Amino acid sequence: MKILFVHQNFPGQYLHLARHLGTQPGNEVVFITQRTDATLPGVKNIVYKPHRGITQNQHHYLVDTEAGLLNAQAVARVALDLKQAGFVPDVMLGHNGWGEIWYLKDVYPNTPLIGYFEFFYRFLGADVGFDQNEPQIFDNAPRIRTKNLGNLLGLDASDIGQTPTQWQRSLYPEAYQSKLLVSHEGIDTGVVKPDPNARLNLPEFGIDLTRDNEVVTYVARNLEPYRGFPQFMRSLPSILEQRPHAHVVIIGGDEVSYGHRLPDGQTHKQLMLTELGASLDMKRVHFLGKVPYSVFLKILQISRVHVYLTFPFVLSWSMLEAMSAGCVVVGSKTAPVEEVIRDGSNGLLMDFFSPTAISERVVEVLAAGRDGYADIRQNARQTIVDEYDLKTICLPAQTSLLAQVARS
Repeated sequence: MKILFVHQNFPGQYLHLARHLGTQPGNEVVFITQRTDATLPGVKNIVYKPHRGITQNQHHYLVDTEAGLLNAQAVARVALDLKQAGFVPDVMLGHNGWGEIWYLKDVYPNTPLIGYFEFFYRFLGADVGFDQNEPQIFDNAPRIRTKNLGNLLGLDASDIGQTPTQWQRSLYPEAYQSKLLVSHEGIDTGVVKPDPNARLNLPEFGIDLTRDNEVVTYVARNLEPYRGFPQFMRSLPSILEQRPHAHVVIIGGDEVSYGHRLPDGQTHKQLMLTELGASLDMKRVHFLGKVPYSVFLKILQISRVHVYLTFPFVLSWSMLEAMSAGCVVVGSKTAPVEEVIRDGSNGLLMDFFSPTAISERVVEVLAAGRDGYADIRQNARQTIVDEYDLKTICLPAQTSLLAQVARS
């Protein structure tokens, strides 16, 4: 089979699928991307760049749309070169978020296209307006409506769509939901699993921790309000006071993935450290920044309690991986989390905006000791094994979909 992938940040959501297909005899796998520093066995990468930057001083509603259009044009040019060289894929897959798939069907009209659709923007019922302290202005509604131009272009271009959760699917217009399949990328539960002997030894941070320690963990791509970083930080003084031997391990960068940037180059980490000041015992609060996956995994395996907070937005892989590693997850009572975690059964839920509720839940788990909440830990892992396991559920579903779509 000939397969064409497109994702600007190779391999993105296609890591497991592209790696699997690349190792199968007889497959020819080509991946169009902007990334130059990563490869997978059996996968041929072709790097593209937009031919210019976005227009300066244009209407701010259209910035994302023009960026997507420039990506789409560049990808289409690469696809035209591939077609001229004799490469005609049996199936195409691509993430719609950056416009890259919009014109693929104009190059290969007879090849089925599976689009990856992550989030349809809503003025009501999702991330916008969730934080009631954010000012609500009329401009928000038309701006959000216009932001979905790329979603609508991609939905129209794709033969079928993939989205990772039921809640994310529910955000899309009802007219398009019939072509969207809920299909998660999967968690490799054979790799992400409990390890009673795990140890996190990072002398450069003064850390040497095991499961015998009271370790509170927090993970986000970047430390920002969308992932509840301010609420988590405000819960720490109480946690550290009540549990004098607890350590807090925080993973995440200082950039902004979602939401607004702070003025003058400030970071949310700086803002919270300034706000909390001496109330934090910084000898027990460890900011590790962005870490290799092997370190991330050990952090989950030594965690006594893992805190995951999010706006009603895209669900992070890290929460599912924490459950697969046997963590007690203290999560926010928000739509994407509630789809997976049942309070008191396979995790604990509380109000996103309540640092007091977060600290109370975390302290309860820490006070229960190393082997406390064993049922919740076991249930958390079993949920991932039963519903999100890569090798037995998600990867077979995706390969089956590819074969079916290619045949059709």
